[in-house]
Amino acid sequence: MLPATRVLSVVIVPFLVVAFVVLYGFPNDTKRLFAWTIKPSMTPMMLGSVYLGGAYFFVQAFRASRWHAVKSGFVSVATFASLMGVATVIHWDRFNHHHVAFWIWAALYFTTPFLVAGTWLLNRRTEPPATQGEVLLTQVARRIIGALGVMAVALGLYLFLLPSRAIDIWPWALTPLTSRVMGAIFMLGLAGLGVFVDPRWSTARLMVQVQSLMMALILVAAVRAHRDFDSGRPMTWLLIGGFSVTLVGAVVLTRTMDARSAE
Repeated sequence: MLPATRVLSVVIVPFLVVAFVVLYGFPNDTKRLFAWTIKPSMTPMMLGSVYLGGAYFFVQAFRASRWHAVKSGFVSVATFASLMGVATVIHWDRFNHHHVAFWIWAALYFTTPFLVAGTWLLNRRTEPPATQGEVLLTQVARRIIGALGVMAVALGLYLFLLPSRAIDIWPWALTPLTSRVMGAIFMLGLAGLGVFVDPRWSTARLMVQVQSLMMALILVAAVRAHRDFDSGRPMTWLLIGGFSVTLVGAVVLTRTMDARSAE
């Protein structure tokens, strides 16, 4: 793990924690507190859930001793940040340009993609080869995680590239901007595709933990913002059911694989 990775991680964490507090704690007050006004409340809470998951990831990246344990997260974070930057440019007029939070937002999303991608490239060049005897994911687990990653990426692309169509099927009200933000969030599923390249449990473990944290927060947010959901749309039940099953599966997988690692 190169020192630059730890520096980047420790710098990013405070911004993510503050964004989580604002978006998850005060979802109806984004006009006053955030870079742009976000409605309804489910959207800022979902984004806040992702930010706290990101904060946890970068804390663990700061503490990690081996690069392969965090490498998949850097790929997905770089993609997420890049798409958020693109969405900012496309929907520039939707932001509160006179708010300090906007300038922090713009500075982060116009620099973070390059910093995170550069960190990934530097560490990748010095990554040691896998050692013998490491615990591997089973073929079933790899396929399930990979399939979830493919579905998340496909949904993310749909939300980002075809927002007008996504708005018509989404469980709660979206705008073109929030549709693209949701798309960027689902592109974090790229981390799940890393299991096909590196099936070691030590590579997937942190990604599964981050996913569990985000899923739990999103489900709590769904309860808090239940009035935002359109129960007549099939996507409502597919999304809530999918998040619930994914959370349970992630917890079971973590317990099972940790037990195998301890043997």
